[in-house]
Amino acid sequence: MSRRKHHVPWTAAGTASEQQHSVDDVVRETGWVFNNRTGEALDLAAFVETGNHETLAYLTAFGLAGPQLAQQTLVEIGSGIGRMTASFTKMFDKVIACDLDAAFLERCRETVAQFGAPERLQTSPVGDGRSLDIEAGTADLSFCYITLQHCHHGDALALVREAVRVTRPGGHVALNFRTWTAADAVLWPAGKVVRGLWRLPVIGPVVARRRIAARLGWQANRLAPAEVLGALGAAITDVGIVRSPKRPPFRLPGVTETSFVGVHRSHWWLVATVV
Repeated sequence: MSRRKHHVPWTAAGTASEQQHSVDDVVRETGWVFNNRTGEALDLAAFVETGNHETLAYLTAFGLAGPQLAQQTLVEIGSGIGRMTASFTKMFDKVIACDLDAAFLERCRETVAQFGAPERLQTSPVGDGRSLDIEAGTADLSFCYITLQHCHHGDALALVREAVRVTRPGGHVALNFRTWTAADAVLWPAGKVVRGLWRLPVIGPVVARRRIAARLGWQANRLAPAEVLGALGAAITDVGIVRSPKRPPFRLPGVTETSFVGVHRSHWWLVATVV
């Protein structure tokens, strides 16, 4: 796999994750990538609890919650160390957690062992950063949150198509994206500068472990609804967009649009049925 500039903080975090003795230590030490904070007061239990609230809130807002989940398979694209995965394993019959970094998946298994249902978990590395090693039609729901914005533009669209491919006809996708806002007049060029710094032999690894710099640099793309829907074509139906109530409507023809207070102003969700 070619080395992507936006993968640098993940590589650094993966290395750091391998070096820590426990997942609690990972949460405390790698806040630049996982939880936006560091410090001795942090622990895995509190980290996972935030995921417990969000999983149920999002599935309910998308009309996807209910007792049927207990018989379903979920594919989670970008599981990290399992903040949401643990909750998903208590809801679904099977969860396939996918991530770029093998160290994240190892820690994800530890997190689920402590706070979820490990017998329902399967992990799958995304070796090339753009394709899933999962058979077509496996999932009842493919879910992705705060991951696609960190991918190379082409890789993100490839993973969107993969999410649809691995979902059975009649199943659903719930995919989170970041799109353009006025703040990007500053954030976008700043992010490009940071990604350039990551390539420097000595400075790069140091910058990659700085929270503010990492959060600027890993925002590697912006995807508007029209572009994503254009990439999927007729592969999905019952298309819905869920956005922040603070954001103006996108107003795309044939698309149902709703708002949810849990969505960041710069984000939007695609919720759709696979054909």
